[in-house]
Amino acid sequence: MRIIVTGAAGFIGSHLCERLLKEKENVVIGIDGFIDPALKPIKQRNLGNLLNHPRFQFLNKNLLELDWSKVLAKDDVIFHLAAVPGVRSSWGNNFRLYVENNILVTQRLLEACKTIPIKKLIYASTSSVYGEKIGRVSEDSVPFPLSPYGVTKLTGEYLCKVYSENDGIPITMLRYFTVYGPRQRSDMAFHKFIACIIKKKPIPIYGDGKQTRDFTYIGDCVEGTVSVLHADHVIGETINIGGKERKSILEVVEILEEITGQKTSLDFIGKPRGEPRHTWADITKAEKLLHYSPTVSLKEGLQYELKDLLDLYKEV
Repeated sequence: MRIIVTGAAGFIGSHLCERLLKEKENVVIGIDGFIDPALKPIKQRNLGNLLNHPRFQFLNKNLLELDWSKVLAKDDVIFHLAAVPGVRSSWGNNFRLYVENNILVTQRLLEACKTIPIKKLIYASTSSVYGEKIGRVSEDSVPFPLSPYGVTKLTGEYLCKVYSENDGIPITMLRYFTVYGPRQRSDMAFHKFIACIIKKKPIPIYGDGKQTRDFTYIGDCVEGTVSVLHADHVIGETINIGGKERKSILEVVEILEEITGQKTSLDFIGKPRGEPRHTWADITKAEKLLHYSPTVSLKEGLQYELKDLLDLYKEV
């Protein structure tokens, strides 16, 4: 199977490519524009296990400039993960980057898919589209994003629905809930926390630390994502990909103290803007359609991430 992965050098994208290549019938074309030069060394590290693989081809191309007619072929499967991530950085002048890389890039890809009969397009969305909800959140909950980032990802979803309805593009949308694990971005909470422990600095905590998240280990997230390849009855569906455990930020810090054997100090830095107090995924639909069942506990996943970051900070 010929598979295209956009955002292939990113956190989730690189893991996804590695998992897809474990199936010997797959050929993977990874695309990443390295749009933030500061992240280039990290993205090159992410690609370390991929670049010499005989069934992997990497295109270092900006998706705003890519000529899709030279890349797409009949019966391709596309995993569209490329986006500018992050809630806190999506305000102000930065919003232009989110519009270009989350909305315009998606629209250009969908336009290209109008004329080439692809097999499936899987659009990676986010729990940020839901906003503040109470209890487990199912896919039929009315979206109400609290940040510009969430708005751009929801706009991408709506674009997918428009092109699916009008042009018959076979699209499945996945909403990821707080993915973590090895190679997690440096702006994300667990990476920050572990880096502070390694460097013996106070851990920055937004708000009171009692906010909770549905944490999804990267391996579970990728298994759920890959399962769309082989699943029937998923075209046109929106599906939550959540984790095995839901914890507060303070509970996460306690787990990190346990596995590192180090007591930490906390630096409470004020309420975050544009973030819900709680997230909690209803994964009933994923269980039914994708046979999805997350298996990695938060403690186990944090141990994997700690090992990766210890290696990373030895290198720098």
